[in-house]
Amino acid sequence: MDTKTLCLGALSRADASGYEIKKAFEDGPLGHFHAASFGSIYPALNALDAEGLVACTEMAQEKRPDKKVYSITPRGRDTLARALMAPPAPDRVRSDFLFTLFLAHLLPAPRVGELIDARIAWYRDCLKQMESCDPTDRPAGAAFVHGLGVTLYRAAADYLTAHRADLLDAMAGEDRMVAE
Repeated sequence: MDTKTLCLGALSRADASGYEIKKAFEDGPLGHFHAASFGSIYPALNALDAEGLVACTEMAQEKRPDKKVYSITPRGRDTLARALMAPPAPDRVRSDFLFTLFLAHLLPAPRVGELIDARIAWYRDCLKQMESCDPTDRPAGAAFVHGLGVTLYRAAADYLTAHRADLLDAMAGEDRMVAE
C-alpha cells in the first residue's frame, strides 16, 4: 500500500500532524501493519494537500515553529474508500527474528535459547498491552483485527514455548553429527 493511502487511513481516524502520523505507524495501532518514515510521510502529505484530499491548518506553538495539522477531506475519504476496495497484496512476514532462527545452525544453542526467550517475553508484553485495551469501543473492523492480533501473538508465544526445546535438541544433535 502506498504512503498516501496509509496517511489517508491514519487521518480517517483523527486529524494529525506528520509527527503524529509517524508515531501511529511506529508505536500506535497502525504499526502492526505497515511502517512509514518521515521521508515518505511528508511528501505524501504535501501531495495529498495539493490534490485536495487533505486540508492543512497551521497551529501556533509556544517557542516552536507552527505545527501543521492535517485533516482528511470528503474527497480524501472517497479516495481512501476506493483504494481500500482494491484487493490487498498478500501478507509478507518480514522478521529479523525469523531470519535469525532460519539460520540458527550458525549460532550457539544458548544464544538461540536467549533469542526465543526474549521473543516469548516480547509477545507476552504485547498481549498484556493489547488485552488491556477495550476493543468494544472501536469500529467493528478494528475490534475484529484486534482479536485476530491477540490470537496471532498468543499462538506465536505458545508455539515458541512448546517447541523451544525441540529446536535446541535438534541443534545439539546437529552439533554431535558435525563433531563425529
